[in-house]
Amino acid sequence: MPWKKLLVWATGQIDEALRQKLEFVLEENRVYRALLGRHSPHWRLQDAERKVLAEKGKPLGKLLQDVITMVQPETLLKWHRQLVASKWDFSRRRKAKPGRPAVSVEIERLVLQLARENPSWGYDRIVGALANLGHRIADQTVGNILMRHGLGPATERKRHTTWAQFIRRHKAVLWATDFFTAEVWTSTGLTTCYVLFFLHLRTRRIVLGGITPLPNEAWMKQIARNLTVADGPMANARFLLHDRDTKFSEGFDAVLRAAGVQPLKLPPQSPNLNAFAERWVRAVKDECLDQLILFGERSLRHALDEYLAHHQHERNHQGLDNLIPFPDQRTGCQNGSVCKCERLGGLLNYYHRVA
Repeated sequence: MPWKKLLVWATGQIDEALRQKLEFVLEENRVYRALLGRHSPHWRLQDAERKVLAEKGKPLGKLLQDVITMVQPETLLKWHRQLVASKWDFSRRRKAKPGRPAVSVEIERLVLQLARENPSWGYDRIVGALANLGHRIADQTVGNILMRHGLGPATERKRHTTWAQFIRRHKAVLWATDFFTAEVWTSTGLTTCYVLFFLHLRTRRIVLGGITPLPNEAWMKQIARNLTVADGPMANARFLLHDRDTKFSEGFDAVLRAAGVQPLKLPPQSPNLNAFAERWVRAVKDECLDQLILFGERSLRHALDEYLAHHQHERNHQGLDNLIPFPDQRTGCQNGSVCKCERLGGLLNYYHRVA
């Protein structure tokens, strides 16, 4: 009877759909196990796995969304379309890409290094430097590499000098200055003293400008005159970094300019641009002043003098390859017994050998 034939046909269709679902689920489980066995933090299917999943999933049609768990059904169908297209684009027959061979990673890295470290070098200059290193490359290739990484020709690169590059180039003539405060006990109670210091960036030399509870403009201008005279510690300075504290007034800057020192006022709220001075303030407070109770300005000055002697002549500096900036004669002695020297009652210690 016709309805029996229809029933048999429907039953066969259901069995076929169940078989296709089962085959896809089994293949998906196999791919899951393969991914787990790779021990990789990022799961990425290989082309062979995508191909098998696409072949098993395509016959399911709308039933695919009921069984697939790995990706979206649209993604699986997209893989199938890509596999079909690759069958007719003859990509497997292609042996190499057209055009010039690609530049090696090593040469590209050298081009970028030379361009960043030497902003004034043009394409031809970089080509010559690479030839000295045994690499032959065209100037246009250099230009393409720089453009691809957002670096233009020398005329553009010279205009983009970073703050770190400026400091590194001018360390020999660049000084920094700043204030920090210290609380001392006086006859009127706890008094805040302002300490003005100057730091030579290349040698880490510290010059104590002055200590006062009232740093007015006249006091600041006199400090600037004392330091910039012909035989003063900042006679060879050319630039002085300072923040926008109102104590660094226009009169203070005018005295510096008259002595040939260009004051560089930092942007607002940017202590990281005066990092050398900020780091010294942290060191003097952590290693010395925070460990003491100070009575009067004289005790503060004595503590700072002792710490400066320790800082300049006895303490190693990591920023100077862990060397002492201005070592005394005892530092170079390699023989003899070890002797311990103390400052501020053992707060600051220094070890050397006694011949």
